[in-house]
Amino acid sequence: MRNFAFIFARGGSKGLPGKNIKPLAGKPLLQYSIDTALASDLIEQVFVSTDDQAIAQVAIECGAILIERPAELATDQSPEWLSWRHAIEWATEHYGSFDGFVSLPATSPLRSQYDVEAAILKRQAETADICIAVTPASRSPYFNMVKYNESGFVELVNQPEGEVSRRQDAPKVFDITTVVYATTPQFVLNNYGLFSGKVVSIEVPKARAVDIDDIYDFRLAEAIIKGE
Repeated sequence: MRNFAFIFARGGSKGLPGKNIKPLAGKPLLQYSIDTALASDLIEQVFVSTDDQAIAQVAIECGAILIERPAELATDQSPEWLSWRHAIEWATEHYGSFDGFVSLPATSPLRSQYDVEAAILKRQAETADICIAVTPASRSPYFNMVKYNESGFVELVNQPEGEVSRRQDAPKVFDITTVVYATTPQFVLNNYGLFSGKVVSIEVPKARAVDIDDIYDFRLAEAIIKGE
C-alpha cells in the first residue's frame, strides 16, 4: 500500500508571523513534520504544499518534495480541503496513484512517529474513511460549557441525562487535534469535510497534541521539547 504524507504550510500567518519556519528548539517548525514522515517505513513520499518561497526552500532542504500551491488556495478564507485535493491531483500526476493520504500539519511538532503510524493502521484495520487524532478535552459541554438560551439565561451546552455534579460523571469528550489525518485520495476527492464518512480516531496525550497558533503555544511546545 502506497501512503503519501502531505504538509500544508502557507505563508502569511497572522497569529505568529513566519510561524511555519520559525526556529523551535533549533529546528524550523516545518522540519518536525517532515522528519517524522521521513522516519516512517509506512510512508513512501513526503510533500510540502506551499505558496511561500522561504517555506519552499526549507521544505526542499529538509528532504520533502515541493508542491507549489496556487495563490487562490493560500488565503485566510481558502478551505484546506481544496488544497488537499490540489495536492492529491498533483502528486498523482507526477508520482502515480497512491492508496493512503496522510496530512501532518506543521503546527503539531510534538507528534510521534507512533501516532502517525497508528492512525494509518487503524484506518485500514477499521476500513474507515478517515482516522483523526483526539486528546481528552479540558472542558465539557455536559458540565462546564454554557450558552445563553432564548430567555437570556445561561444553561449547559448539552443537557446530560440525569444530574451531573462531577465532571467525571459527564460523558467523556475529546478535542480534535492537528496531530494526524489519515484518509484516502478517493475520500478527499469525492467528499467534503472530515465527517462526510466513517470516522475513527486515535487518542494522543496532551503533551503531544500542542497545536501552535500563537507565541504562547510556541513557547509551550519549546518548553516541552526542552523538558523545562
